[in-house]
Amino acid sequence: MANQSRTDGAVLEKVDERTGEPDEYRVLLLNDDYTTMDFVVAVVVSVFHRSIPEATRIMLDVHRKGRGVVGTYPYDIAATKIGRVHELARENGFPLRCTMEKA
Repeated sequence: MANQSRTDGAVLEKVDERTGEPDEYRVLLLNDDYTTMDFVVAVVVSVFHRSIPEATRIMLDVHRKGRGVVGTYPYDIAATKIGRVHELARENGFPLRCTMEKA
């Protein structure tokens, strides 16, 4: 065994095992001319688990500013909530749109 490695099986490469927090994304509801204010409040309460006063404030932001932030989540959770909003809107005949942007 004259050609035996000088490391005798030791690891030659150090692996960086640090894990960081996942990126966060703001979920936004977008204004349109057809979705009712009551429906927007109901969606914010049911999908984003906000109180009625907070959901009303968000709905007014959507109405007055064109968009309203409903929460900040990791990507997978944000995407799931957006899909649920679109599903509820479609089931109820509204064109309500929801999107996300990196926080």
